Amino acid sequence: MTDRFRALVVDKSDASFSVEIKEMTLDELPPGEVTIRVAWSGVNYKDGLAGIPDGRILETYPLIPGIDLAGTVIHSSDSRFKEGEEVIVASAELGVSHNGGFSEMARVPGDWVIPLPEGLTLKEAMVLGTAGFTAAMSIQRMEENGLKPEKGPVLVAGATGGVGSTAVAMLAKRGYTVAAGTGKADVQDYLRRLGAAEILPREELTNPKQRPLLKSRWAGAVDPVGGETLSYLLSTMKFGGSVALSGLAGGGKFASTVYPFILRGVNLLGIDSAHVSNAYRRKVWHRLATDLKPEGLLDWIGAEEITLDDLPAAMSTILQGGVRGRKLVKLS
Repeated sequence: MTDRFRALVVDKSDASFSVEIKEMTLDELPPGEVTIRVAWSGVNYKDGLAGIPDGRILETYPLIPGIDLAGTVIHSSDSRFKEGEEVIVASAELGVSHNGGFSEMARVPGDWVIPLPEGLTLKEAMVLGTAGFTAAMSIQRMEENGLKPEKGPVLVAGATGGVGSTAVAMLAKRGYTVAAGTGKADVQDYLRRLGAAEILPREELTNPKQRPLLKSRWAGAVDPVGGETLSYLLSTMKFGGSVALSGLAGGGKFASTVYPFILRGVNLLGIDSAHVSNAYRRKVWHRLATDLKPEGLLDWIGAEEITLDDLPAAMSTILQGGVRGRKLVKLS
C-alpha cells in the first residue's frame, strides 16, 4: 500500500481561491475508522458549487470535495468492515466538511459506510451515486405517502440531470407513466430511451399568474429544480399528490399559497440525503440494487468517464447545465 496519492483540493482564504490536483499522504487524511482505496466517484451539482468561491457548500478549507465514492477497504478498525470489502460512501458530510471522493484514498467514519449491495458493481454504484440515491429516496418517500402507478402520471423536473435522469428510468421500471420536464431541445430521444412517455419544455412548467391552483395533472413529482418549477408543481398536483424536493437549480425561492395543501392535501417532501440514518440509507441502496435498478444501467445513463485532471472543467460544466446523465471520475 503506497502512502502517497493524488487528490483534488479546494482552498480559500481572504485573498485567494484555488482548485488544484495535489499529491498527499495518508497522514493528511482526517480521522475515521475505515480507509478506502477509491475506485470511482461522481460529479454532482454540489461538487460544482464546491469549485467556486461563493458556492457556500464547503464548511472548511482546505478540503477534498466529492460527495460520493465507491471503493475497496484497505484498513478498518471497525469490526463491521474488513480489508478487501467493496463499499459505498455517499452524502453524510463527505465532501462538505470531511475530505471527500475526489481522491485516490479516503478515510471516513464507519457509520457512513455502506457495504456494496449484491446486484451492483462499484462502477454501477457511482453511475447511480448520490444523484441516484436522491432519486430513489424521492421515490421511496412518495411511495411511503401513498404514490402508486395507478394514481396517475409522475413528473420529473430537470430530467436530463443526474437526479432527473435516474428518476425517469427508475419510475418507468416501476410501472409509472413518466413525464419529463427539460429546458433542452435536443434530448427527446434520450429521455424516451430512459422511459419518458411525455416530454414537456421548461416553459410549460411555470405558473406566471401565480394562481393558487391550476388543473390537477400529477400524482407525484421529483423536483431537483425548485424555484418557479416548484410553484407550478404545487399548483398542479392531484389530490393527495406528493412533490419530492431535492434541489435548487432553478432558485431557492418560490411562490405558493396554502391552497394546494388544504384543498388538495398535497405533500411537500424535503429530500435530504446527507442526514438520513444508516439503516434508511441501506434500505434505499438495497432498492437501488433490486427493483429500482434500471436494466442495462451502464448503457442507458450515458455515463462519461473522466480523470482527476478533467475534474475542474467538469465541475464548472455541471453548474452551467451542460451535463447530460452522469460524469464518473475513475480513480483506480
